Amino acid sequence: MDDWIWPVLLGGLGAIFGSFIATIVLRWPEGRSVLHGRSACDGCGATLTVRDLVPLLSALIARGKCRRCGAAIDPLHWQIELAALLIGVAAGLAVPGPVGIAGAVFGWLLLTLGALDVVAFWLPDVLTVTLAVGGVVTGALGVAPELDKRLIGGVVGFVALWAVGAGYKRLRGREGLGGGDPKLLGAIGLWLGWRMLPTVVLFAALAGLGVAVIGALRGRSVAMTDRMPFGALLAIAAYPAWLMLLGMAS
Repeated sequence: MDDWIWPVLLGGLGAIFGSFIATIVLRWPEGRSVLHGRSACDGCGATLTVRDLVPLLSALIARGKCRRCGAAIDPLHWQIELAALLIGVAAGLAVPGPVGIAGAVFGWLLLTLGALDVVAFWLPDVLTVTLAVGGVVTGALGVAPELDKRLIGGVVGFVALWAVGAGYKRLRGREGLGGGDPKLLGAIGLWLGWRMLPTVVLFAALAGLGVAVIGALRGRSVAMTDRMPFGALLAIAAYPAWLMLLGMAS
């Protein structure tokens, strides 16, 4: 298969999976089923047809509104679809072939977890465990980094962030990190190995600083008590770190 086909294929799959990821992110925190029931407009309740469900194109043609009642469609739909498409394209360009598929899956799981953390401050254990298992399986299949480095990364990632959270709570008397954040960094370590964990944490911190600066420029001060979805920042940082890892290995 020609190399150019992989970014096209994974980009297309990403847009399709992105539509499902958006459904998960919007429905699951509200306790709505993500596997049963037809998609419907949140405004008028009309059942959506294939014409309404083409990733990105449907929202573009309808200008972000229901074509029946004119109600605005949550922009999170097309934003997640676009992000998933770009993740797939990046994986296909970086590593055409099976490793690229694995990297795309890594990115799509990170996207799901990060979006859920932004929307609901929630990192579901079932998704974090799925991410962790994927890291172990790909390592066992011989995908770099080696399995022993991944296992060390899983342990170090979890323990380090758990210790930070526990220390903060002991000193300040309140939670500083959510319980899902150490699990997520541990799962990321099972994909990237222990050497890349400082890079992930640094990227996440810089992303958080960027969010604060943008908020300040828009006239919104960020108080010390404001919650920030650190899991989402870790997810945002981990995928570029994976791309960097490929560059270092090549």
